[in-house]
Amino acid sequence: MPKTNFLKTFNNTMNITANEIKTKGVSVFDTALNHAEEVFINVRGKNKFVVLGVDRYNEFRANELDVAYMKAMEDVNKGNYKVQTAKEHLQDLIDEL
Repeated sequence: MPKTNFLKTFNNTMNITANEIKTKGVSVFDTALNHAEEVFINVRGKNKFVVLGVDRYNEFRANELDVAYMKAMEDVNKGNYKVQTAKEHLQDLIDEL
């Protein structure tokens, strides 16, 4: 691994500074993602962005969709829904404004 200022943290994450990206370019992400699943970009001493590899992002997105599905099914099981036409639904949305 090339010499970097990466700071290894917990839970397979890594922190890099915005300045390091500026000086080394986006190739710094390849190096970092070979050693961690998530890379936090630190701007002025604060974590501001997170970079994930595509596989990790797809896994994250799939989990997010699974949670949304489970919440929707929970609402259905509790009877917390309405059956209405598209026109009625649009009117409800307009009324909420």
